[in-house]
Amino acid sequence: MTNRIDVHCHMIPPFWAEALAEKVGEPSWGTPAWSPEAALALMDRLKIATQILSLSSPALLGWEGEQRTAMCRRVNDYGADLARSHPGRFGFFATLQLPDVAAAITEMDRALDQLGADGVVLLSNYRGVYLGDPAFTPLWEAMERREVVLYIHPGEPKIDPIPGTPAPVVDFVMDTTRMAVDLVAKGVMERYPSVKVILSHAGGFLPYAATRFKVLLHAFVTKEKSEEALLKELQAFYLDTALSPPDGLPSLMAFAAPGHVLFGTDNPYVSPDGLATFTHELDSYTGFAPGQLEAIDRTNAEALFPRLRP
Repeated sequence: MTNRIDVHCHMIPPFWAEALAEKVGEPSWGTPAWSPEAALALMDRLKIATQILSLSSPALLGWEGEQRTAMCRRVNDYGADLARSHPGRFGFFATLQLPDVAAAITEMDRALDQLGADGVVLLSNYRGVYLGDPAFTPLWEAMERREVVLYIHPGEPKIDPIPGTPAPVVDFVMDTTRMAVDLVAKGVMERYPSVKVILSHAGGFLPYAATRFKVLLHAFVTKEKSEEALLKELQAFYLDTALSPPDGLPSLMAFAAPGHVLFGTDNPYVSPDGLATFTHELDSYTGFAPGQLEAIDRTNAEALFPRLRP
C-alpha cells in the first residue's frame, strides 16, 4: 500500500539550480538531478503517497535584496504549481527570505493564503545567526499567530569545514543540534507552543544527548527552569527519520514525545538505492511498539497536515 507521508524531501527548481551555480558556485555536496517524474517514481518504489517538498540548503543565501525576494516568490510559485498539478502527491513548505524578517512575514502570508503552502521551511542559521536570536522574534510571533508547521533544514555552520568532508556528512547534524538547544535556551519553544517545529535527521544529536542538555542547561543557562521542564521543551520538537535508521532509532524512539516522529527520506540528495536501504531498515526495525511504524509512516503527519487525512 502506498501510504507514507514524506516530510523531508526536496524540490530542485531548474532555474534555482542554474542561478545558484552562478551566485555562489556549486555546493561542496553537489546539486543532484531531480524532476517531478523521478520523484514520483521513487515515491511509488518506497510506497510514499505524498511528499511535502522544500528547498534545501543553501536556499537563498546567494541572493540579496529584491533579487532574493524575486527568487523566493518564484520558488514558492513553483512548489505551488507542483502541488496543484499533482493533487495528493505533492505539497510544499514555503521558502522565506531570511534574514529579511519583514519580507519573510509578507511572503509567509502570501504562501499560506494564496498558494496553499503546508508550512514554511527555514535554515538552522543565517550567516551564523541562529533562529533563537531576538532579531527573528517578529517572525516567531507571526508563526505563532498562524499556528504554522515549521520545518527546519540544517545550514552550514559558520566554522571552517573539515578539509575534504562536505557539510552534510557531520556539520549539518551538528548545526541542527546547536539550533535546537539554542531555541530551548532562549525560551523560544516555551513562548511559541503553537508553532510545530520539525527537525531534520532525527534531530541531529538531540535524542542521544538530551539528558546532558537538560542537566547542563539547568546548571549554566536557565537555572529558573527545572530539568524536567527543559526536557519537556526539548521533546516539543518533531523529528524526521531521514538518514537515521537503523542506528539512530533506539535513541530517537526513547526520546521523542508520542506522535512526534515523522517519515523522511532526504530525496534526492541520496541515491534511490540508498534511500531504499534506509527505508528497508526502518521497516525491519524490531524495536517498535505495536502501531508505531504505521504512525511514523503516516498518521503522525496527518495530525500536522489535516488535508491529507482520508
